[in-house]
Formats: sequence, C-alpha cells, structure tokens
Amino acid sequence: MSTAALVLAAGASRRLGRPKQLEPWGSTNLLGHVVNRIKQLAIDEIWVVLGYESDAILEATDLGDAGVVENPEWEEGIASSIRVGLDALTRLSRSDRALITVGDQPDTPVEVFNELLASHSKSGKPASVPKYRYNWGNPVVVDRSLWPRLMSLEGDEGAMRLWQAHPEWVNEVWFPDAPPRDVDTETDVTELQPRHTA
Repeated sequence: MSTAALVLAAGASRRLGRPKQLEPWGSTNLLGHVVNRIKQLAIDEIWVVLGYESDAILEATDLGDAGVVENPEWEEGIASSIRVGLDALTRLSRSDRALITVGDQPDTPVEVFNELLASHSKSGKPASVPKYRYNWGNPVVVDRSLWPRLMSLEGDEGAMRLWQAHPEWVNEVWFPDAPPRDVDTETDVTELQPRHTA
C-alpha cells in the first residue's frame, strides 16, 4: 500500500503566545524537526497543512519536497485541517492510506510510526490507532475508504469520537510508554527541547 503522511500544523499556538512551528529545535525549528522525522519512514509522500502565519513558516522552514496545503479555516480547530488535508490528498494523491500526525509532538519515536504502519498492513481494518498505556493517541493510519468520513468532522476534537463510535474500524496498536507530549507551553519547550544541536 502506498502511504501519504499528513502533518497537521495550522494552529495559532495560543497558549505559547507565538507560532510553535517556528520554535528553534535542534538544527531547524519544531515543524522542520517533525517533518525530518517523517522523512525517515518508508512512505511515498509528505503533505503539511498550514494556516496561522503560514507565509512566515514557509519562509523559515525547509520542508524539502513536501506538499503544502493551506487551511483558511484553521481557527475552527484540528478537524478543519483534517478536512482540508484529506481533500487535497483525495484530489492530488494516489496513496491508499494516510498517516496523520500532528506538528507539535517532536518526540514521537520513529519506531511508533513504523510499528503502526506495519500493524495496519496486516490488520484488515481501515484505521490503526496507537494506545499508549490506557489512552488512544497520535499518529493514526487511515485507509482512503474512510477519508470521506473524516472529512465530515467538525471542531477541535480530531477523529477520536469517530473511532469511539465505530470500534469495529479500529486496529489498536498498544505501546507501553506514555503518549508523546505536545509542545503547548513554555514549560513544554524547556523540557522537550533537544539538549544539543542534531
């Protein structure tokens, strides 16, 4: 199966007070770090959904050959980025499945992505979701057959409510670790920052 990665990075970082995408992170910025991690995976395409301060982010971030999708409705929340991103994939990509991840979890291990993709290929289910100890989290893998359902989402909840309503769709992949942390506050920046330039 061919795979397109969809990195959701359109939000305004209200709690941090400045665009978290541009936060210095190792040898790049936070968004560049996340995209570089995705580039380590055996996937076919990378797409990045931008919204708030998109021009400044594009100017400051080397996204390589990743496609960029503009989300004019970014203020609505994460569902709007899922809609806009999957609409772009529906029109512009031939990929069979989407690996949907968020642009503010810099420490998601490459092994989590790889195990999720491998398990999805064997599962026969249209969606694969990681379960960290007791809770579902990100990233998720979704077959093209489910993209229209995800494109009907609204608000800032993401897809979790959809998975809860249709557990028969979900291949649950268990991980013993705590879920990757979001970069939302100054404390997160301080605690999650790389300790050296990589």
